[in-house]
Amino acid sequence: MDELEKKALEYHSRDGVAGKLSVVPTKPCRSAEDLSLAYTPGVAKPVLRIEERAEDAYRYTNKGNLVAVISNGTAILGLGDRGALASKPVMEGKGVLFKRFADIDVFDIEINEKDPDKLIEIIRAISPTFGGINLEDIKGPECFKIEKELIEQCDIPVFHDDQHGTAIIASAGLMNAAEIAGKSLEALRVVVSGAGAAGISCARMFSLIGVRKENIIMLDSKGVIYKGRSGLTAEKEEFASDTEARTLADAMRGADVFMGLSKPNVVDEEMLFSMAADPIVFAMANPDPEIKYEKATSVRSDLIMATGRSDYPNQINNVLGFPFIFRGALDTGSRKITENMKLAAAKALAELAKEDVPEIVSRAYGGEHFSFGRNYIVPKPFDPRVIEYEAVAVARQACIDGVATRPIEDFDAYRLSLRKRMEKYWI
Repeated sequence: MDELEKKALEYHSRDGVAGKLSVVPTKPCRSAEDLSLAYTPGVAKPVLRIEERAEDAYRYTNKGNLVAVISNGTAILGLGDRGALASKPVMEGKGVLFKRFADIDVFDIEINEKDPDKLIEIIRAISPTFGGINLEDIKGPECFKIEKELIEQCDIPVFHDDQHGTAIIASAGLMNAAEIAGKSLEALRVVVSGAGAAGISCARMFSLIGVRKENIIMLDSKGVIYKGRSGLTAEKEEFASDTEARTLADAMRGADVFMGLSKPNVVDEEMLFSMAADPIVFAMANPDPEIKYEKATSVRSDLIMATGRSDYPNQINNVLGFPFIFRGALDTGSRKITENMKLAAAKALAELAKEDVPEIVSRAYGGEHFSFGRNYIVPKPFDPRVIEYEAVAVARQACIDGVATRPIEDFDAYRLSLRKRMEKYWI
């Protein structure tokens, strides 16, 4: 047993309490009267109110601050299909992050079902309980269909974090990296290695922020996805390139950006050396990236590099996205999370990274100081301002897009309410 395994297993089982989450009442239940109000006969009163007016569920139940984190365990954290039960530690972990960073309650739900149609039916049937649904660790290409149909069938936000989380944070980083490198987004030549849920979503999001689709070359395990290649899914066909490139080495020549969402060590020194000046490399394979940080920085001193790891600069961490996106969506009673809301989240993160970083962030990272530049293109998750920037941006966009059922009128007051709400986590 290595040191990480020892610490991780001890963390999940210490103090005689198994796991990472519990359910805590928000109302007192200390007397006979409390009991009669919490359950029978008093509970009948909100039941009848909700039957008459469904929106009252947001007033009399926890629906408006409750997210379902749902998985069938078919694509766990780069570990593959380990089964629904094995996904539970990850789903509990998502619950911890929802609560810690956005004060959102979570029920983690692991569903032992691989048939996408049955999975859709199950999730749709339980959706009235929740204010939002976070899909997690569901393999592609089924995940695309599952999310799409649930968005259409449910009247609450449905968000597959494996697709959109990385894309939103990476897009924030790419906007800032391009600015630092003095390159325009529309001129960037981008290579995306990996055509799964995250790869497709990153390519779509990059197009949304201004990268030209014809400048994106995507690869899967068989090589470049080019026009005329047989056996492509509809999602891959969307990014089939008109190119003579067939290998990763071909695609990397002269490229400005490498977005890795594939497997370790697929990029070598020669490929990196063949890229354009001031290359931008996001090597997201975990725990070992597509090219090691030390190797990459030794080859290219002009490199701007990000990974999914916390021990290197520029971690592209999904926790910068989903808690705050759902906070803004829940607080406006949004029926869905629109593409514009995702874009607003990315732009808010990019904007915050340019601001002076407060001392509380330095303390959270062992005294290290951060400032906008090649080694700091996205904010740190422990920056308490993230929720103010991102949740407000998402909520504002929900109102603009017309998906908010409870529009916010005073955003300054909303920003202050978020700050007050989160004070207990930062003191």
